[in-house]
Amino acid sequence: MRILIERSNLLKTLAHVHRVVERRNTIPILSNVLLRTDEGVLRLKATDLDLEITESVPAEAEQPGGTTVPAHLLYDIVRKLPEGSEVRLSTGSDNAQMTVSAGRVNFRLQCLPEADFPDITAGTFSHSFQMPAADLLRLIERTQFAISTEETRYYLNGIFLHTLESVGELRLRAVATDGHRLARAEIAAPNGSEGMPGIIIPRKTVGELQKLLGDAEDTISVELSDSKIRFTIGPVVLTSKLIDGTFPDYQRVIPQNNDKALTLDRQSFSAAVDRVSTISSERGRAVKLALGSGQLTLTVNSPDAGTATEELAVGYDSDDLEIGFNARYLLDIAGQLAGEETVFMLADPGSPTLIRDQSDEGTLYVLMPMRV
Repeated sequence: MRILIERSNLLKTLAHVHRVVERRNTIPILSNVLLRTDEGVLRLKATDLDLEITESVPAEAEQPGGTTVPAHLLYDIVRKLPEGSEVRLSTGSDNAQMTVSAGRVNFRLQCLPEADFPDITAGTFSHSFQMPAADLLRLIERTQFAISTEETRYYLNGIFLHTLESVGELRLRAVATDGHRLARAEIAAPNGSEGMPGIIIPRKTVGELQKLLGDAEDTISVELSDSKIRFTIGPVVLTSKLIDGTFPDYQRVIPQNNDKALTLDRQSFSAAVDRVSTISSERGRAVKLALGSGQLTLTVNSPDAGTATEELAVGYDSDDLEIGFNARYLLDIAGQLAGEETVFMLADPGSPTLIRDQSDEGTLYVLMPMRV
């Protein structure tokens, strides 16, 4: 294999694919990236056996071939090569080593055989559709913060994506919850998504998708079955296994009869929560919301540091109420809201609260209270 490629093109592609590779692997080949060259194209591929990413990049192929080399090491080498340089990648007839050279710089890396590299993309996909990259990114950004990190409830370690009828229209809905909070966002369902199975996209896949979609401007392709999903984002193809589990009936925890409406300015509220929670040694401490006519008082008590309070003028004309929430959870939700005004629908100090984004009817959040 001999190939000549612009450093910037190789670096950009390696930046995408090397992230999938775990730093520590008991299987040596999983630490490597597969490089295969054909006519005018270099294709790179990396996997952790649950997630696979491939990307093609233009290159001058002097001799076609393929091999695998350590992914993070190659990325670090290319990152440190001089800007604007051309990189030559070449292997000998035995494919035991790959030479990476640019100008007067030369590296020789140990290779592992291309034939040993695993492939998780085999299998057919039952559903296929296209959608704007911005729409999928919005679904992810509105919900990913609520994904559970508790491994025992593995079925909550991802985003639940499914279609359903709502007000006479088919919608594509994303839901995530960790048991303390729930995030739900939806858009009009793309053509071709009708009848798709409800799937749980793993947390790591969601994180990689979020990074890739941030650079994408156009329509992307989505293919899925009940066990795998594939995203084609320009020259990048991301294939992932899905979480094999049943997502809980989240509709049951969305309150329907909360009758106390609190309307407030999102930015003012977020800043106030951030300020009063400074007194806490950790963000997990509760912030108390005391509601009266037209006024909200935020209070944080810390046995070690003292007390902080702040008052805000709000829209509220129901009975006086005191309720506590995790300050970090409030800030996470406030960070996802797009509108200037936010509505909290409350019931009592022990019941979940519904939070709506005034500028996006398809998005809502449910937050469990804390004792204060």
